[in-house]
Amino acid sequence: MRILLAEDDDRLAEPLIDYLSRDQHRVTWVSNGDRALEALLGDSYDLALLDWMLPGRDGLAVVQELRRQGNGTLVLMLTARDAEADVVAGLQGGADDYVVKPFRMVELAARIHSLERRSERPYLPAELGWGSLRLDPVGARVSLGEQELSLTAKELQLLEWFLRHPGQLFSRAQLLEQLWSMEVESGENTVKTHLNNLRRKLRAAGSEDPIQTVHGLGYRLAAPQP
Repeated sequence: MRILLAEDDDRLAEPLIDYLSRDQHRVTWVSNGDRALEALLGDSYDLALLDWMLPGRDGLAVVQELRRQGNGTLVLMLTARDAEADVVAGLQGGADDYVVKPFRMVELAARIHSLERRSERPYLPAELGWGSLRLDPVGARVSLGEQELSLTAKELQLLEWFLRHPGQLFSRAQLLEQLWSMEVESGENTVKTHLNNLRRKLRAAGSEDPIQTVHGLGYRLAAPQP
């Protein structure tokens, strides 16, 4: 893919460029939002990696202007802002996905490849579902029938991960590697805690538990009841 990286911290930008180049991507780097918008409107890119807190025009303003002008370049936001309201604002502003800093390179690569597979539908990814449970990736909304559920950003990520990988088995270590940063100190226990919270909220809303525990091995998306 041809990627525009908009990141003002060269300590992050340089290893990112190296990693993405080794993953067979062509990367152009700019360090502020105004240059990012100019580059994206003036040239053809497959994907924009936009830091939220850019000098000048911030990443959210860049993606909003892109969408206002009908530019469908895939956008993945890089942000330290993991509050649910911030995630929703970014996705509703037109971003296709987000990664919370600090992140693992393997997580970023997985999300880029996921966007690459969805590239025929630029920034309108399909709704994900399991029985009567629905997840809207763009709006970061989860609903059960007519009832909207309140989930944290990490709970949303976990649910989306399982919905995008039906039937696949994941250990806690694999989930930690894919969805958490290297700075997580509590290790696999934090995966268990977030999973338990997610399952508790879903059951409280009246949903069956979509996540099946395979004792000693990990978790997978269960088959919905007919």
